[in-house]
Amino acid sequence: MENITAKRPWVNYVGDVPLNLDYFEGSMFDKVADIAEKYPNNIAFTFMGKSTTYRQLIQEIENCAKALKTIGLREGDKVTIAMPNCPQAIYMFYAVNLVGAIANMIHPLSAEKEIEFYLNESESVTAITLDQFYGKFERVRENTKVVNIIIASVQDALSKPIRAGYMLTEGRKIKRIPKDAPVIRWKEFMRLSKACFYRYKVERKGDDPAVILYSGGTTGTTKGIVLTNKNFNALSQQIVATNPMFRIGDSMLAAMPLFHGFGLGVCIHSMLASGGRCILIPRFTAKSYAKQIVKYRCNFIAGVPTLYEALLRLPDMDGADLGSLKGVFSGGDSLSVELKRKLDRFLYAHNAVVQVREGYGTTETVTACCLTPPHMFKEGSIGVPFPDTYIKIVEPGTDRELPYGEEGEILLAGPTVMKEYMKHPEETAQTLRHHEDGLTWVYTGDLGTMDDQGFIYFKGRAKRMIVTSGYNVYPGQIENILDAHEKVQMSCVIGVPDPYKMQKVKAFVKLSADVPATEETKQELMEYCRRNIAKYAMPYDIEFKEDMPKTLVGKVAYRVLEEEELAKIKAAEEAAPAQEESAETPSADA
Repeated sequence: MENITAKRPWVNYVGDVPLNLDYFEGSMFDKVADIAEKYPNNIAFTFMGKSTTYRQLIQEIENCAKALKTIGLREGDKVTIAMPNCPQAIYMFYAVNLVGAIANMIHPLSAEKEIEFYLNESESVTAITLDQFYGKFERVRENTKVVNIIIASVQDALSKPIRAGYMLTEGRKIKRIPKDAPVIRWKEFMRLSKACFYRYKVERKGDDPAVILYSGGTTGTTKGIVLTNKNFNALSQQIVATNPMFRIGDSMLAAMPLFHGFGLGVCIHSMLASGGRCILIPRFTAKSYAKQIVKYRCNFIAGVPTLYEALLRLPDMDGADLGSLKGVFSGGDSLSVELKRKLDRFLYAHNAVVQVREGYGTTETVTACCLTPPHMFKEGSIGVPFPDTYIKIVEPGTDRELPYGEEGEILLAGPTVMKEYMKHPEETAQTLRHHEDGLTWVYTGDLGTMDDQGFIYFKGRAKRMIVTSGYNVYPGQIENILDAHEKVQMSCVIGVPDPYKMQKVKAFVKLSADVPATEETKQELMEYCRRNIAKYAMPYDIEFKEDMPKTLVGKVAYRVLEEEELAKIKAAEEAAPAQEESAETPSADA
Protein backbone atom coordinates (compact mmCIF):
# COMPACT_ATOMS: atom_id res chain seq x y z
CA MET A 1 0.00 0.00 0.00
CA GLU A 2 2.97 2.30 0.56
CA ASN A 3 3.76 2.64 -3.13
CA ILE A 4 0.13 3.58 -3.92
CA THR A 5 -0.02 6.26 -1.24
CA ALA A 6 3.17 7.72 -2.68
CA LYS A 7 1.33 8.10 -5.99
CA ARG A 8 -1.28 10.35 -4.44
CA PRO A 9 0.47 13.73 -4.57
CA TRP A 10 -2.88 15.52 -4.32
CA VAL A 11 -3.18 14.72 -0.59
CA ASN A 12 -2.35 18.32 0.27
CA TYR A 13 -5.16 19.64 -1.90
CA VAL A 14 -8.23 17.87 -0.58
CA GLY A 15 -8.82 20.24 2.32
CA ASP A 16 -11.19 18.78 4.92
CA VAL A 17 -11.56 15.43 3.11
CA PRO A 18 -9.81 12.59 5.00
CA LEU A 19 -7.85 10.02 3.03
CA ASN A 20 -9.15 7.06 5.04
CA LEU A 21 -12.43 6.26 6.78
CA ASP A 22 -13.63 3.65 9.26
CA TYR A 23 -16.38 1.80 7.45
CA PHE A 24 -19.59 0.48 8.95
CA GLU A 25 -19.63 -3.32 8.75
CA GLY A 26 -23.35 -4.01 9.19
CA SER A 27 -26.21 -4.00 6.71
CA MET A 28 -27.73 -1.04 4.89
CA PHE A 29 -30.80 -1.26 7.12
CA ASP A 30 -28.59 -1.25 10.24
CA LYS A 31 -26.91 1.96 9.05
CA VAL A 32 -30.24 3.72 8.53
CA ALA A 33 -31.60 2.33 11.83
CA ASP A 34 -28.62 3.82 13.70
CA ILE A 35 -29.45 7.24 12.27
CA ALA A 36 -33.15 6.81 13.14
CA GLU A 37 -32.23 6.06 16.75
CA LYS A 38 -30.26 9.31 16.97
CA TYR A 39 -32.69 11.53 15.07
CA PRO A 40 -36.14 9.86 15.25
CA ASN A 41 -38.12 13.04 14.65
CA ASN A 42 -36.07 14.32 11.71
CA ILE A 43 -37.68 14.07 8.29
CA ALA A 44 -36.28 11.15 6.28
CA PHE A 45 -38.09 11.93 3.03
CA THR A 46 -40.83 14.04 1.50
CA PHE A 47 -43.08 12.72 -1.25
CA MET A 48 -45.51 15.00 -3.07
CA GLY A 49 -45.91 17.27 -0.05
CA LYS A 50 -46.16 14.50 2.57
CA SER A 51 -43.21 14.02 4.93
CA THR A 52 -42.09 10.87 6.79
CA THR A 53 -39.86 10.94 9.88
CA TYR A 54 -37.04 8.52 10.55
CA ARG A 55 -39.11 6.86 13.29
CA GLN A 56 -41.99 6.31 10.87
CA LEU A 57 -39.56 5.09 8.20
CA ILE A 58 -38.19 2.34 10.46
CA GLN A 59 -41.70 1.29 11.56
CA GLU A 60 -42.84 0.93 7.95
CA ILE A 61 -39.70 -0.95 6.94
CA GLU A 62 -40.12 -3.41 9.83
CA ASN A 63 -43.81 -3.96 9.00
CA CYS A 64 -42.86 -4.57 5.38
CA ALA A 65 -40.16 -7.03 6.49
CA LYS A 66 -42.67 -8.95 8.64
CA ALA A 67 -45.04 -9.12 5.67
CA LEU A 68 -42.26 -10.51 3.48
CA LYS A 69 -41.60 -13.25 6.03
CA THR A 70 -45.31 -14.01 6.17
CA ILE A 71 -45.43 -14.69 2.41
CA GLY A 72 -42.46 -17.02 2.79
CA LEU A 73 -39.43 -14.97 1.72
CA ARG A 74 -36.17 -16.54 2.88
CA GLU A 75 -32.62 -15.36 3.41
CA GLY A 76 -30.82 -15.04 0.06
CA ASP A 77 -34.03 -14.91 -2.02
CA LYS A 78 -34.24 -12.27 -4.74
CA VAL A 79 -36.97 -9.62 -4.85
CA THR A 80 -37.42 -7.56 -8.01
CA ILE A 81 -38.30 -3.91 -7.34
CA ALA A 82 -39.67 -2.15 -10.43
CA MET A 83 -40.74 1.15 -8.92
CA PRO A 84 -40.29 4.90 -9.32
CA ASN A 85 -38.93 7.01 -6.46
CA CYS A 86 -41.82 6.63 -4.01
CA PRO A 87 -42.28 5.60 -0.33
CA GLN A 88 -43.28 1.98 -1.01
CA ALA A 89 -40.08 1.47 -2.99
CA ILE A 90 -37.98 2.81 -0.09
CA TYR A 91 -39.76 0.60 2.47
CA MET A 92 -39.42 -2.49 0.28
CA PHE A 93 -35.76 -1.87 -0.51
CA TYR A 94 -34.71 -1.76 3.14
CA ALA A 95 -37.18 -4.47 4.21
CA VAL A 96 -35.64 -6.87 1.70
CA ASN A 97 -32.27 -6.03 3.24
CA LEU A 98 -33.60 -6.52 6.77
CA VAL A 99 -34.82 -10.08 6.08
CA GLY A 100 -31.51 -11.01 4.44
CA ALA A 101 -32.81 -11.12 0.87
CA ILE A 102 -31.36 -9.38 -2.21
CA ALA A 103 -33.00 -6.45 -4.02
CA ASN A 104 -33.06 -6.77 -7.83
CA MET A 105 -33.54 -3.19 -9.08
CA ILE A 106 -35.07 -2.67 -12.55
CA HIS A 107 -36.70 0.12 -14.53
CA PRO A 108 -40.52 0.03 -14.24
CA LEU A 109 -40.80 1.14 -17.87
CA SER A 110 -38.83 -1.88 -19.12
CA ALA A 111 -40.40 -3.81 -21.99
CA GLU A 112 -42.03 -7.20 -21.26
CA LYS A 113 -39.14 -9.23 -22.64
CA GLU A 114 -36.68 -7.18 -20.59
CA ILE A 115 -38.72 -7.77 -17.44
CA GLU A 116 -38.80 -11.49 -18.17
CA PHE A 117 -35.02 -11.46 -18.62
CA TYR A 118 -34.43 -9.60 -15.33
CA LEU A 119 -36.76 -11.89 -13.38
CA ASN A 120 -35.13 -15.04 -14.77
CA GLU A 121 -31.56 -13.80 -14.61
CA SER A 122 -31.98 -12.98 -10.91
CA GLU A 123 -34.29 -15.97 -10.22
CA SER A 124 -36.61 -13.64 -8.33
CA VAL A 125 -39.40 -15.24 -6.31
CA THR A 126 -41.21 -11.99 -5.48
CA ALA A 127 -41.73 -8.77 -7.41
CA ILE A 128 -43.23 -5.38 -6.60
CA THR A 129 -44.40 -2.84 -9.14
CA LEU A 130 -47.05 -0.15 -9.63
CA ASP A 131 -50.63 -0.90 -10.69
CA GLN A 132 -50.06 0.66 -14.13
CA PHE A 133 -47.34 -1.91 -14.92
CA TYR A 134 -49.25 -4.97 -13.69
CA GLY A 135 -50.12 -6.20 -17.20
CA LYS A 136 -46.49 -6.56 -18.29
CA PHE A 137 -45.60 -8.61 -15.22
CA GLU A 138 -48.64 -10.83 -15.45
CA ARG A 139 -48.00 -11.65 -19.13
CA VAL A 140 -44.46 -12.93 -18.44
CA ARG A 141 -45.09 -14.39 -14.99
CA GLU A 142 -45.65 -17.99 -16.10
CA ASN A 143 -42.20 -18.01 -17.72
CA THR A 144 -40.48 -17.13 -14.44
CA LYS A 145 -40.06 -18.40 -10.87
CA VAL A 146 -42.06 -15.51 -9.40
CA VAL A 147 -44.50 -16.68 -6.72
CA ASN A 148 -45.86 -13.37 -5.45
CA ILE A 149 -46.47 -10.08 -7.25
CA ILE A 150 -47.11 -7.11 -4.95
CA ILE A 151 -48.97 -4.21 -6.51
CA ALA A 152 -48.55 -0.71 -5.11
CA SER A 153 -50.24 2.51 -6.15
CA VAL A 154 -48.95 6.05 -5.98
CA GLN A 155 -52.27 7.16 -4.44
CA ASP A 156 -51.61 5.01 -1.34
CA ALA A 157 -48.66 7.22 -0.41
CA LEU A 158 -50.44 10.57 -0.88
CA SER A 159 -52.11 12.87 1.61
CA LYS A 160 -55.92 13.04 1.26
CA PRO A 161 -56.15 16.39 -0.60
CA ILE A 162 -53.46 15.44 -3.11
CA ARG A 163 -54.88 11.92 -3.48
CA ALA A 164 -58.22 13.35 -4.62
CA GLY A 165 -56.51 15.46 -7.26
CA TYR A 166 -54.37 12.54 -8.39
CA MET A 167 -57.40 10.27 -8.87
CA LEU A 168 -59.08 12.92 -11.03
CA THR A 169 -56.03 13.31 -13.25
CA GLU A 170 -53.29 10.65 -13.42
CA GLY A 171 -55.30 8.00 -11.57
CA ARG A 172 -58.04 7.97 -14.23
CA LYS A 173 -55.55 6.87 -16.88
CA ILE A 174 -54.56 3.66 -15.04
CA LYS A 175 -56.32 0.53 -16.22
CA ARG A 176 -58.10 -1.23 -13.37
CA ILE A 177 -56.68 -4.55 -12.23
CA PRO A 178 -59.28 -7.38 -12.06
CA LYS A 179 -60.48 -8.06 -8.51
CA ASP A 180 -59.51 -11.72 -8.83
CA ALA A 181 -56.03 -10.98 -10.18
CA PRO A 182 -53.38 -13.23 -8.54
CA VAL A 183 -51.61 -10.36 -6.81
CA ILE A 184 -51.21 -8.92 -3.31
CA ARG A 185 -52.18 -5.28 -3.11
CA TRP A 186 -49.97 -3.02 -1.02
CA LYS A 187 -52.38 -2.34 1.85
CA GLU A 188 -53.32 -5.99 2.05
CA PHE A 189 -49.64 -6.92 1.95
CA MET A 190 -48.74 -4.60 4.82
CA ARG A 191 -51.59 -6.04 6.93
CA LEU A 192 -49.90 -9.45 6.64
CA SER A 193 -47.23 -8.11 9.02
CA LYS A 194 -49.64 -8.81 11.88
CA ALA A 195 -49.39 -12.53 11.15
CA CYS A 196 -45.61 -12.59 11.69
CA PHE A 197 -44.86 -13.84 15.21
CA TYR A 198 -41.36 -15.20 14.60
CA ARG A 199 -37.90 -13.83 13.93
CA TYR A 200 -37.86 -11.70 10.82
CA LYS A 201 -34.57 -9.85 11.25
CA VAL A 202 -31.60 -11.59 9.66
CA GLU A 203 -28.12 -10.47 10.61
CA ARG A 204 -26.15 -9.52 7.52
CA LYS A 205 -22.55 -8.38 7.30
CA GLY A 206 -20.82 -5.84 5.11
CA ASP A 207 -19.56 -8.35 2.57
CA ASP A 208 -22.92 -10.08 2.08
CA PRO A 209 -24.62 -9.48 -1.30
CA ALA A 210 -27.47 -6.99 -1.01
CA VAL A 211 -28.35 -5.40 -4.36
CA ILE A 212 -28.34 -6.27 -8.06
CA LEU A 213 -28.06 -3.42 -10.56
CA TYR A 214 -27.80 -3.85 -14.32
CA SER A 215 -25.22 -2.53 -16.74
CA GLY A 216 -23.63 -3.37 -20.06
CA GLY A 217 -20.29 -3.84 -18.30
CA THR A 218 -17.20 -3.63 -20.47
CA THR A 219 -18.63 -5.76 -23.31
CA GLY A 220 -21.97 -4.01 -23.78
CA THR A 221 -24.17 -7.03 -22.95
CA THR A 222 -26.62 -6.61 -20.06
CA LYS A 223 -25.45 -8.23 -16.84
CA GLY A 224 -26.48 -8.14 -13.20
CA ILE A 225 -23.89 -6.46 -10.98
CA VAL A 226 -23.89 -7.90 -7.46
CA LEU A 227 -23.19 -5.25 -4.83
CA THR A 228 -22.75 -5.68 -1.08
CA ASN A 229 -23.95 -3.88 2.02
CA LYS A 230 -20.47 -2.43 2.47
CA ASN A 231 -20.39 -1.16 -1.11
CA PHE A 232 -23.42 1.05 -0.40
CA ASN A 233 -22.49 1.97 3.17
CA ALA A 234 -18.95 2.90 2.13
CA LEU A 235 -20.34 5.09 -0.65
CA SER A 236 -22.61 6.90 1.81
CA GLN A 237 -19.66 7.65 4.10
CA GLN A 238 -17.50 8.76 1.17
CA ILE A 239 -20.22 11.09 -0.14
CA VAL A 240 -20.45 12.84 3.23
CA ALA A 241 -16.66 12.93 3.64
CA THR A 242 -16.17 14.60 0.24
CA ASN A 243 -18.84 17.16 1.15
CA PRO A 244 -17.71 18.57 4.52
CA MET A 245 -20.39 21.25 4.23
CA PHE A 246 -23.10 18.57 4.72
CA ARG A 247 -25.12 18.89 7.92
CA ILE A 248 -27.74 16.60 9.52
CA GLY A 249 -31.11 17.52 8.03
CA ASP A 250 -29.75 18.81 4.72
CA SER A 251 -31.95 17.91 1.77
CA MET A 252 -31.13 16.14 -1.49
CA LEU A 253 -33.41 16.28 -4.52
CA ALA A 254 -33.83 12.58 -5.37
CA ALA A 255 -34.85 12.68 -9.03
CA MET A 256 -32.37 10.13 -10.39
CA PRO A 257 -34.05 6.71 -10.58
CA LEU A 258 -33.80 3.93 -7.98
CA PHE A 259 -32.75 1.30 -10.53
CA HIS A 260 -29.53 3.25 -11.17
CA GLY A 261 -26.57 3.46 -8.79
CA PHE A 262 -26.56 7.26 -9.03
CA GLY A 263 -30.15 7.53 -7.77
CA LEU A 264 -30.09 4.66 -5.28
CA GLY A 265 -26.57 5.16 -3.95
CA VAL A 266 -26.07 8.92 -3.98
CA CYS A 267 -29.56 10.44 -3.80
CA ILE A 268 -31.26 7.88 -1.50
CA HIS A 269 -28.97 5.70 0.63
CA SER A 270 -26.22 8.29 1.16
CA MET A 271 -28.81 10.67 2.57
CA LEU A 272 -30.82 8.21 4.68
CA ALA A 273 -27.64 6.62 6.07
CA SER A 274 -26.31 10.04 7.08
CA GLY A 275 -29.31 11.87 8.51
CA GLY A 276 -30.23 13.78 5.37
CA ARG A 277 -33.66 14.37 3.84
CA CYS A 278 -34.67 13.03 0.42
CA ILE A 279 -37.12 14.96 -1.73
CA LEU A 280 -38.55 12.09 -3.80
CA ILE A 281 -39.46 12.83 -7.40
CA PRO A 282 -41.57 9.93 -8.78
CA ARG A 283 -41.59 10.98 -12.41
CA PHE A 284 -38.86 13.20 -13.66
CA THR A 285 -39.41 16.21 -15.87
CA ALA A 286 -37.15 19.24 -15.98
CA LYS A 287 -40.12 21.36 -14.87
CA SER A 288 -40.88 19.23 -11.78
CA TYR A 289 -37.16 19.11 -10.95
CA ALA A 290 -36.88 22.91 -11.03
CA LYS A 291 -40.07 23.40 -9.03
CA GLN A 292 -38.93 21.13 -6.17
CA ILE A 293 -35.48 22.74 -5.95
CA VAL A 294 -37.09 26.09 -5.26
CA LYS A 295 -40.03 24.85 -3.16
CA TYR A 296 -37.91 22.87 -0.69
CA ARG A 297 -34.80 25.07 -0.90
CA CYS A 298 -32.72 21.96 -1.58
CA ASN A 299 -29.12 21.85 -0.38
CA PHE A 300 -27.86 19.23 -2.84
CA ILE A 301 -28.90 18.26 -6.36
CA ALA A 302 -27.48 15.57 -8.64
CA GLY A 303 -28.17 14.82 -12.26
CA VAL A 304 -26.90 13.92 -15.70
CA PRO A 305 -25.77 16.61 -18.20
CA THR A 306 -28.96 16.37 -20.29
CA LEU A 307 -31.00 17.20 -17.18
CA TYR A 308 -28.98 20.36 -16.58
CA GLU A 309 -29.20 21.28 -20.25
CA ALA A 310 -32.99 21.19 -19.93
CA LEU A 311 -32.88 23.15 -16.67
CA LEU A 312 -31.03 26.02 -18.32
CA ARG A 313 -33.84 26.51 -20.85
CA LEU A 314 -36.74 26.58 -18.39
CA PRO A 315 -38.61 29.90 -18.16
CA ASP A 316 -39.85 28.73 -14.71
CA MET A 317 -36.34 29.36 -13.38
CA ASP A 318 -36.41 33.07 -14.18
CA GLY A 319 -35.81 34.87 -10.90
CA ALA A 320 -35.52 31.62 -8.90
CA ASP A 321 -33.39 31.84 -5.77
CA LEU A 322 -30.86 28.98 -5.59
CA GLY A 323 -28.94 30.41 -2.65
CA SER A 324 -29.68 27.32 -0.54
CA LEU A 325 -27.50 25.05 -2.71
CA LYS A 326 -24.37 23.59 -1.12
CA GLY A 327 -23.58 21.06 -3.82
CA VAL A 328 -24.48 20.53 -7.49
CA PHE A 329 -23.21 17.25 -8.93
CA SER A 330 -23.06 16.00 -12.51
CA GLY A 331 -22.41 12.38 -13.42
CA GLY A 332 -23.60 9.47 -15.53
CA ASP A 333 -22.19 11.02 -18.69
CA SER A 334 -19.41 13.39 -19.69
CA LEU A 335 -20.08 17.05 -18.87
CA SER A 336 -18.78 19.20 -21.70
CA VAL A 337 -16.58 22.16 -20.81
CA GLU A 338 -19.07 24.51 -22.46
CA LEU A 339 -22.11 23.13 -20.60
CA LYS A 340 -20.23 23.47 -17.30
CA ARG A 341 -19.53 27.13 -18.10
CA LYS A 342 -23.18 27.75 -18.96
CA LEU A 343 -24.38 26.00 -15.80
CA ASP A 344 -21.93 27.84 -13.56
CA ARG A 345 -23.08 31.18 -15.00
CA PHE A 346 -26.69 30.11 -14.46
CA LEU A 347 -26.03 29.18 -10.81
CA TYR A 348 -24.30 32.48 -10.06
CA ALA A 349 -27.11 34.41 -11.77
CA HIS A 350 -29.58 32.71 -9.39
CA ASN A 351 -27.72 33.52 -6.14
CA ALA A 352 -25.91 30.17 -5.78
CA VAL A 353 -22.41 30.35 -4.34
CA VAL A 354 -21.33 26.96 -5.71
CA GLN A 355 -20.23 25.61 -9.07
CA VAL A 356 -21.24 22.30 -10.61
CA ARG A 357 -18.87 19.51 -9.55
CA GLU A 358 -18.34 16.68 -12.01
CA GLY A 359 -18.00 13.12 -10.79
CA TYR A 360 -17.12 9.83 -12.37
CA GLY A 361 -17.79 6.19 -11.65
CA THR A 362 -19.24 2.94 -12.90
CA THR A 363 -22.05 0.68 -11.73
CA GLU A 364 -19.31 -1.82 -10.89
CA THR A 365 -18.43 0.59 -8.06
CA VAL A 366 -22.12 1.41 -7.27
CA THR A 367 -21.74 4.80 -8.95
CA ALA A 368 -19.39 7.73 -8.26
CA CYS A 369 -15.89 7.06 -6.96
CA CYS A 370 -14.24 10.29 -8.09
CA LEU A 371 -15.37 13.90 -7.61
CA THR A 372 -14.16 17.44 -8.21
CA PRO A 373 -13.19 18.97 -4.83
CA PRO A 374 -15.44 21.82 -3.67
CA HIS A 375 -12.57 24.31 -3.62
CA MET A 376 -10.34 23.34 -6.54
CA PHE A 377 -11.42 22.98 -10.16
CA LYS A 378 -9.41 22.06 -13.23
CA GLU A 379 -11.02 22.48 -16.64
CA GLY A 380 -11.94 19.15 -18.20
CA SER A 381 -11.17 17.16 -15.04
CA ILE A 382 -13.57 14.75 -13.31
CA GLY A 383 -11.82 15.35 -10.00
CA VAL A 384 -9.90 13.18 -7.56
CA PRO A 385 -10.69 9.77 -6.02
CA PHE A 386 -12.87 9.34 -2.93
CA PRO A 387 -11.24 8.35 0.37
CA ASP A 388 -9.74 4.82 0.25
CA THR A 389 -10.35 4.76 -3.50
CA TYR A 390 -7.44 4.38 -5.88
CA ILE A 391 -7.26 5.16 -9.57
CA LYS A 392 -4.44 4.38 -11.94
CA ILE A 393 -3.96 4.70 -15.68
CA VAL A 394 -2.55 1.65 -17.44
CA GLU A 395 -1.80 0.52 -20.95
CA PRO A 396 -5.24 -0.83 -22.03
CA GLY A 397 -5.82 -4.43 -20.95
CA THR A 398 -2.54 -4.70 -19.01
CA ASP A 399 -1.32 -3.85 -15.51
CA ARG A 400 1.50 -1.61 -16.82
CA GLU A 401 1.02 1.80 -15.20
CA LEU A 402 1.58 4.82 -17.44
CA PRO A 403 3.32 8.10 -16.56
CA TYR A 404 1.34 11.23 -15.61
CA GLY A 405 -0.31 12.82 -18.63
CA GLU A 406 -0.21 9.70 -20.79
CA GLU A 407 -3.54 8.30 -21.93
CA GLY A 408 -4.62 4.79 -21.05
CA GLU A 409 -7.35 2.69 -19.43
CA ILE A 410 -8.81 3.87 -16.10
CA LEU A 411 -8.58 1.29 -13.30
CA LEU A 412 -10.45 1.60 -9.98
CA ALA A 413 -9.96 -0.02 -6.57
CA GLY A 414 -11.62 0.59 -3.22
CA PRO A 415 -14.43 -0.39 -0.82
CA THR A 416 -17.24 0.13 -3.35
CA VAL A 417 -15.94 -2.41 -5.91
CA MET A 418 -18.63 -4.97 -6.81
CA LYS A 419 -18.67 -8.59 -5.71
CA GLU A 420 -19.19 -10.03 -9.21
CA TYR A 421 -21.18 -10.10 -12.41
CA MET A 422 -24.07 -12.45 -11.65
CA LYS A 423 -23.70 -15.75 -13.58
CA HIS A 424 -20.79 -14.38 -15.63
CA PRO A 425 -17.60 -15.74 -14.00
CA GLU A 426 -15.47 -15.27 -17.12
CA GLU A 427 -16.31 -11.60 -17.48
CA THR A 428 -15.95 -11.12 -13.72
CA ALA A 429 -12.40 -12.48 -13.99
CA GLN A 430 -11.75 -10.23 -16.97
CA THR A 431 -13.03 -7.09 -15.20
CA LEU A 432 -11.83 -7.71 -11.62
CA ARG A 433 -8.10 -8.41 -11.47
CA HIS A 434 -5.86 -8.80 -8.44
CA HIS A 435 -2.53 -6.98 -8.73
CA GLU A 436 0.76 -7.31 -6.88
CA ASP A 437 -0.07 -4.18 -4.87
CA GLY A 438 -2.66 -6.26 -3.00
CA LEU A 439 -5.72 -4.55 -4.46
CA THR A 440 -8.48 -5.82 -6.73
CA TRP A 441 -8.85 -3.45 -9.68
CA VAL A 442 -11.86 -2.81 -11.92
CA TYR A 443 -10.88 -2.58 -15.58
CA THR A 444 -13.40 0.05 -16.66
CA GLY A 445 -12.85 0.10 -20.42
CA ASP A 446 -12.76 3.90 -20.08
CA LEU A 447 -9.86 6.00 -21.32
CA GLY A 448 -8.29 8.83 -19.38
CA THR A 449 -5.22 10.55 -18.04
CA MET A 450 -3.96 11.64 -14.62
CA ASP A 451 -1.94 14.79 -13.99
CA ASP A 452 0.84 15.14 -11.42
CA GLN A 453 -1.63 16.39 -8.80
CA GLY A 454 -3.80 13.31 -9.12
CA PHE A 455 -6.66 14.93 -11.06
CA ILE A 456 -8.32 12.54 -13.49
CA TYR A 457 -9.38 13.46 -17.04
CA PHE A 458 -11.97 11.27 -18.75
CA LYS A 459 -11.35 10.87 -22.48
CA GLY A 460 -14.14 8.47 -23.41
CA ARG A 461 -15.08 4.82 -23.63
CA ALA A 462 -12.46 2.68 -25.32
CA LYS A 463 -15.21 1.10 -27.40
CA ARG A 464 -16.41 4.55 -28.51
CA MET A 465 -13.04 5.33 -29.95
CA ILE A 466 -13.19 5.86 -33.72
CA VAL A 467 -10.28 4.58 -35.77
CA THR A 468 -10.14 6.43 -39.08
CA SER A 469 -7.22 6.01 -41.52
CA GLY A 470 -5.11 4.73 -38.62
CA TYR A 471 -5.84 7.73 -36.38
CA ASN A 472 -7.64 7.45 -33.03
CA VAL A 473 -10.54 9.89 -32.73
CA TYR A 474 -12.43 10.38 -29.47
CA PRO A 475 -16.08 11.43 -29.97
CA GLY A 476 -16.21 13.33 -26.65
CA GLN A 477 -13.51 15.74 -27.77
CA ILE A 478 -15.35 16.62 -31.00
CA GLU A 479 -18.66 16.89 -29.08
CA ASN A 480 -17.03 19.43 -26.72
CA ILE A 481 -16.00 21.54 -29.71
CA LEU A 482 -19.44 21.38 -31.34
CA ASP A 483 -21.26 22.07 -28.06
CA ALA A 484 -19.24 25.27 -27.65
CA HIS A 485 -20.84 26.76 -30.80
CA GLU A 486 -23.66 29.17 -29.97
CA LYS A 487 -26.02 27.53 -32.46
CA VAL A 488 -25.55 24.03 -31.00
CA GLN A 489 -27.58 22.82 -28.03
CA MET A 490 -26.28 19.23 -28.01
CA SER A 491 -24.20 16.97 -30.22
CA CYS A 492 -23.29 13.30 -30.58
CA VAL A 493 -20.45 11.94 -32.70
CA ILE A 494 -20.22 8.36 -34.01
CA GLY A 495 -18.05 6.29 -36.29
CA VAL A 496 -19.60 5.07 -39.56
CA PRO A 497 -18.10 2.05 -41.39
CA ASP A 498 -16.06 3.03 -44.44
CA PRO A 499 -14.32 0.69 -46.94
CA TYR A 500 -11.24 2.91 -47.19
CA LYS A 501 -10.85 4.59 -43.81
CA MET A 502 -12.27 1.72 -41.67
CA GLN A 503 -14.51 4.36 -40.07
CA LYS A 504 -15.43 7.92 -40.87
CA VAL A 505 -16.69 10.54 -38.45
CA LYS A 506 -20.29 11.71 -38.47
CA ALA A 507 -21.86 14.30 -36.17
CA PHE A 508 -25.49 14.61 -35.09
CA VAL A 509 -26.57 18.01 -33.83
CA LYS A 510 -29.59 19.31 -31.98
CA LEU A 511 -29.69 23.02 -32.73
CA SER A 512 -30.36 25.77 -30.21
CA ALA A 513 -33.86 27.25 -30.08
CA ASP A 514 -34.92 29.24 -33.17
CA VAL A 515 -31.86 28.24 -35.20
CA PRO A 516 -33.04 26.98 -38.63
CA ALA A 517 -31.93 23.52 -39.77
CA THR A 518 -30.82 24.78 -43.18
CA GLU A 519 -27.93 24.00 -45.50
CA GLU A 520 -26.51 27.42 -44.63
CA THR A 521 -26.42 26.49 -40.91
CA LYS A 522 -24.83 23.15 -41.75
CA GLN A 523 -22.08 24.78 -43.81
CA GLU A 524 -21.44 27.30 -41.04
CA LEU A 525 -20.90 24.45 -38.57
CA MET A 526 -18.73 22.53 -41.04
CA GLU A 527 -16.54 25.59 -41.50
CA TYR A 528 -16.35 25.98 -37.71
CA CYS A 529 -15.25 22.33 -37.44
CA ARG A 530 -12.57 22.83 -40.11
CA ARG A 531 -11.15 25.65 -38.00
CA ASN A 532 -11.17 23.69 -34.74
CA ILE A 533 -10.77 20.01 -35.59
CA ALA A 534 -7.82 18.14 -37.10
CA LYS A 535 -8.36 17.16 -40.72
CA TYR A 536 -8.28 13.42 -39.98
CA ALA A 537 -10.99 13.85 -37.29
CA MET A 538 -13.29 16.12 -39.32
CA PRO A 539 -16.93 14.97 -39.58
CA TYR A 540 -17.75 14.10 -43.18
CA ASP A 541 -21.36 15.04 -42.47
CA ILE A 542 -23.51 16.83 -39.89
CA GLU A 543 -27.10 15.64 -39.52
CA PHE A 544 -29.62 17.75 -37.62
CA LYS A 545 -31.92 16.03 -35.10
CA GLU A 546 -35.00 17.53 -33.48
CA ASP A 547 -34.09 15.53 -30.38
CA MET A 548 -31.41 13.04 -29.41
CA PRO A 549 -32.32 9.46 -28.45
CA LYS A 550 -31.74 8.94 -24.71
CA THR A 551 -30.94 5.97 -22.50
CA LEU A 552 -33.17 5.19 -19.50
CA VAL A 553 -31.01 7.41 -17.28
CA GLY A 554 -30.91 10.35 -19.66
CA LYS A 555 -27.60 9.84 -21.47
CA VAL A 556 -27.44 10.41 -25.22
CA ALA A 557 -27.92 6.92 -26.68
CA TYR A 558 -25.08 6.95 -29.20
CA ARG A 559 -25.60 3.24 -29.90
CA VAL A 560 -29.09 4.01 -31.25
CA LEU A 561 -27.57 6.49 -33.69
CA GLU A 562 -24.95 3.92 -34.69
CA GLU A 563 -27.63 1.29 -35.32
CA GLU A 564 -29.73 3.74 -37.38
CA GLU A 565 -26.71 4.60 -39.51
CA LEU A 566 -25.85 0.92 -40.08
CA ALA A 567 -29.47 0.27 -41.12
CA LYS A 568 -29.24 3.09 -43.70
CA ILE A 569 -26.01 1.65 -45.11
CA LYS A 570 -27.51 -1.84 -45.34
CA ALA A 571 -30.64 -0.52 -47.06
CA ALA A 572 -28.51 1.40 -49.55
CA GLU A 573 -26.39 -1.69 -50.30
CA GLU A 574 -29.50 -3.82 -50.87
CA ALA A 575 -30.97 -1.20 -53.17
CA ALA A 576 -27.75 -0.80 -55.19
CA PRO A 577 -27.91 -4.15 -57.15
CA ALA A 578 -31.52 -3.49 -58.11
CA GLN A 579 -30.58 -0.04 -59.41
CA GLU A 580 -27.65 -1.47 -61.39
CA GLU A 581 -29.87 -4.16 -62.93
CA SER A 582 -32.48 -1.55 -63.82
CA ALA A 583 -29.84 0.59 -65.53
CA GLU A 584 -28.53 -2.36 -67.58
CA THR A 585 -31.94 -3.75 -68.67
CA PRO A 586 -33.89 -1.64 -71.24
CA SER A 587 -37.39 -0.89 -70.08
CA ALA A 588 -40.49 -1.86 -72.10
CA ASP A 589 -41.18 1.80 -72.74
CA ALA A 590 -37.77 2.22 -74.35
